[in-house]
Amino acid sequence: MKQTSLYENHIKLGAKMTPFAGYDMPLYYNDLSTEHRAVRHTCGIFDVSHMGEIFITGKDALLFVNQLVTNIIPVKKQKVTYALLLNEQGQVLDDLLVYMIEENQIMLVVNASNTKKDFGWIISQKNAYDITIKNESDQYAQVAIQGPLAKDIVAQMFDDNINDLKFMHFKIINHQNHQIIISRTGYTGEDGFEIYTDNDYIKDVWQKSIDLKAAPCGLGARDTLRFQANLPLYGHEINSDIHPYISGLKFAIKTDKDFIGKNALLANQSNLDKKIVGIELLEKNIPRQGYKLYDEDKEVGYVTTGYLLPEISTPLALAIVDVAYASVGQTLDIEIRKKRIKVKVRNRKFLNKNYVK
Repeated sequence: MKQTSLYENHIKLGAKMTPFAGYDMPLYYNDLSTEHRAVRHTCGIFDVSHMGEIFITGKDALLFVNQLVTNIIPVKKQKVTYALLLNEQGQVLDDLLVYMIEENQIMLVVNASNTKKDFGWIISQKNAYDITIKNESDQYAQVAIQGPLAKDIVAQMFDDNINDLKFMHFKIINHQNHQIIISRTGYTGEDGFEIYTDNDYIKDVWQKSIDLKAAPCGLGARDTLRFQANLPLYGHEINSDIHPYISGLKFAIKTDKDFIGKNALLANQSNLDKKIVGIELLEKNIPRQGYKLYDEDKEVGYVTTGYLLPEISTPLALAIVDVAYASVGQTLDIEIRKKRIKVKVRNRKFLNKNYVK
C-alpha cells in the first residue's frame, strides 16, 4: 500500500488510518464531527496527495483537452474548469479539474481511484495530436485548506499572494525556492484553497497550517462535508452506469462543441427515467449507500450517500429514484436491516455554499 509524503505526520497526530485508492490515508484524527465543524466554522486541512495529476503538454494541448472532456476549456490562463471524461459510449470514466497553465501546458486533476484508468484512456486518445502526456502524480503532493479562516491562514503562509485569487482560479508562485500551485478550489462547500507542491515542501505547508490553527481533518470529514454541500463523488453519485444528466451534471457538459462520447451521450438522454434527489428520514437511522427505496412493494430507487450530519438532527441522503417518485414531499420507504422506515423526498440543498466568487 502506498503512503503519501505526510504519512509520518498523520501517525504522530494519532490518526486512524484506512486504505483508500491504494493509499494508507487518515480517516480521522480525534473525531469526525469535530473535524467537520472545524471546516464549517474555522479552518481544516486535508492531505489529498492521493489525487492524480496528469499533464498534457505540446502545441496541440488545448485542442486535445477540449475534445477529451465535456466542458469548454477557455483560452484563459490560471482558470480551473470542472469537467467530465467520457468513453465513446457516453459513459462517465471520471470527473476532474482542468488547470489551464498555458495553451501548451494543462494539468488534469483526477480521482485517486481512477488515475491509472484515466491515464491509460487519455494515452489511447492521443492519435496524431502534437502532445506529450505524463502521469506526474508521484511528483506532486497536495493539501486542501478549507473553511472561513482559510484565506487568512494561506495569506500568512504565502505573503498575501492570494488576496486577488478568485474562485476556480489559480496561480503559480515560487516560495522559498519551491514551485507552488495555489488554487481557490475545494470539495467542502466552504471558501478554501488547494495547494500543490513537491513531496518535501508539503510537510512545511502542513505544519505551518497547523501552527496557524488549521485543524487536521481526515477523509471521513471530507466525505460528510462534500455530501452536505451536494458535491458528487465518483462511485456514488457518478459512475459509468449513471447518465451524467441524472447526476445533475448537465452544467459541465457543453453540447455546442465536440467531445469524445458526445453522440452516444445525447442519444441516451431520451431514456432518462431517473433523477437524483435529497431525502430525509422521518426517524433516526443512518441511510447507507445501496439501501433501497420503495413505494409500497415497488422498488423505486437507492441511496448513493447518506449521513447523520453534525449539527443537523435529521438523517439525510442523496438518492437516485424513478422520476415518477422524485417530487419534493413524496413519501417513500427505505429498507434498513430488513426494517422499513419512512422517508420524504426533499431538495438537495442541504447547505448554502460559501464560495468567494
